[in-house]
Amino acid sequence: MAAVTEITKENYEAEVLQSDKPVLLDFWAVWCGPCQMLSPVVDKIAEEREDIKVGKVNVDEQQELAMQFNVMSIPTLVVMKDGEETQRSVGVISKSEIFEML
Repeated sequence: MAAVTEITKENYEAEVLQSDKPVLLDFWAVWCGPCQMLSPVVDKIAEEREDIKVGKVNVDEQQELAMQFNVMSIPTLVVMKDGEETQRSVGVISKSEIFEML
């Protein structure tokens, strides 16, 4: 069972840019209702998919990363492959829609 990794500016390069698997990044905040709705779905995907890495970015604590990714609204999901952004979704989406992004 894969765990969700908390992504910070300190571990971003190692966990995301140097990852040998695609990385699903969940940009979220504690006070964000839609983020709270999406979070269990993202957690479930992390448990089910061994072929990807799932990371969560708390935008309040990691404002530099949020700015780097130009995150204006949350929740925002970003798929990274080989250090490049390949997909992006803003707002709550279903598990099947997240699988399509991957």
